[in-house]
Amino acid sequence: MSIRKWFYLFWTTLLIGAGGAVVAGLALQAVNGRIEFKSTADLFIYPLILFGYGMLVSVYSQLGFFAYLILNYMGTGVFRRKVWQYIQLVLAVLALLELIFLRTFVGGERNVVSDLILGIVILLTAIIVSYFKVRSTNSSAWIPTFFFMTAITIVETIGVLRIGVDSATVFIVIPLIASNAFQILMLHRILKPRTG
Repeated sequence: MSIRKWFYLFWTTLLIGAGGAVVAGLALQAVNGRIEFKSTADLFIYPLILFGYGMLVSVYSQLGFFAYLILNYMGTGVFRRKVWQYIQLVLAVLALLELIFLRTFVGGERNVVSDLILGIVILLTAIIVSYFKVRSTNSSAWIPTFFFMTAITIVETIGVLRIGVDSATVFIVIPLIASNAFQILMLHRILKPRTG
């Protein structure tokens, strides 16, 4: 990957994350209405704050993405490709089970409904993104994409899950999922060699 291609991926992911945070923040404000705006200037500053926050979340997402690329490179170097795919699938399922069931039943940390909804959203998003990745590339991309969109996304959300506030979870998960999905779907296009 050249610096120019990485730069393109970096800035477009920043914009995707920023857009996701603006959408999430405005939707939460419309539903909850907890923030009271004192002037018209506040109405314009709030989306700018959301935009900046989304950029920070997208940088966090990019760190997770490059960590996954290194992990995948190491995994394919240590294990045979088929074995590494099975390992990723098992880890993805374990991450989902930990998110949905173990934290509630073993640790008693949160409400089971919130974790179940979050787990289902992450699972459905992972399936949809994996489907589009396979359509754009080949069938061998399904498990790595599914693993990235489930296990890595769950690892990236651990910090906000410890807070235990549903609106904070929504506020980080939407731009994070948008950034992760964009990066994994764009990777093969960016790595594709130039023809001509």
